[in-house]
Amino acid sequence: MTHWIIIALAAFIVVLTVLSVLGVIPSLRIVPDDTKFDFIRFRRISFPISALLSIVAITLFFVHGLNFGIDFRGGTLIEIQNKSGPADISALRSQLGALGLGDIQLQQFGGPADVLIRVAEQPGGDQAQQAAVQKVRQTLGDTVEYRRVEVVGPRVSSELLAYGTIGLMLAIIAILIYLWFRFEWQFALGAMIANVHDIVLTIGFMSVTQIDFDLTSIAALLTILGYSLNDTVVIYDRIREMLRRYKKMPMPDLLNASINSTLSRSIITHVTVTLALLALLLFGGKAIHSFTATMMFGVVLVGTYTSIFIASPVLIYLGVGSTRHGEDGPPAKKP
Repeated sequence: MTHWIIIALAAFIVVLTVLSVLGVIPSLRIVPDDTKFDFIRFRRISFPISALLSIVAITLFFVHGLNFGIDFRGGTLIEIQNKSGPADISALRSQLGALGLGDIQLQQFGGPADVLIRVAEQPGGDQAQQAAVQKVRQTLGDTVEYRRVEVVGPRVSSELLAYGTIGLMLAIIAILIYLWFRFEWQFALGAMIANVHDIVLTIGFMSVTQIDFDLTSIAALLTILGYSLNDTVVIYDRIREMLRRYKKMPMPDLLNASINSTLSRSIITHVTVTLALLALLLFGGKAIHSFTATMMFGVVLVGTYTSIFIASPVLIYLGVGSTRHGEDGPPAKKP
């Protein structure tokens, strides 16, 4: 039933868009042009709440930990090719899931008959790992051809985790340097605070829900960084434009005007991304569940909240606009 509701909603949006483009109905306005909502006044609430949630997320990370997947815990990799044609991933997952070997991941790659099976590390050392491989072989029988069987040890998996963490940190540093040149150091610092806030809360979410933390989770965190940065930069660009135009406008009023002028664009973007992620979450299956769940939380909830209630108000405390001099320019054109 839920699937049909999503499909009907998507079809309704497409029809409205087409009719608007053809001029049959007036242009769709999500947010009125004269919207003057006071977002900045909530900074006295959003900042303490975000600080508290960040402390809770960090505490959960060290106390509760993450549910590391096979990529970071080690295990066995089995590459097979189905002899009778395209592989049925759902049937294979059901067969292997009944073996009681813990976490088993299946991924189709290359041709439609090629499947990569990841079996979690078994307690009991190498003998237990070999016994797990034999169970898989007995279950699949002669219907498949075994191309590769490899054991991923804890050393290799720890290196993957280290490289993934380094990649995440380098991405944050690169964002800081880029924004420093693109805007000013205050904007760069504000964006970095917002990005770190997104990552910390997302990791806290993964610790609470105990969804698998694997290489796809690293990809999700990097995607959240990029998406949140994109939304923040759009608002920052409007703030910079209004700083040049209005020399006497109080900084809270200027930030509110900048956020309100980009609000329609932000809502449309977030709605379309939410529909796409919701479809992946419902129809994508177990293979990408951790990726889509992380993206739903990090992009739809945290990313939207951070761009408006953290990244923009923090500029006040960083001294942006405090050295303006001169007269106000002509009113800005509506986007």
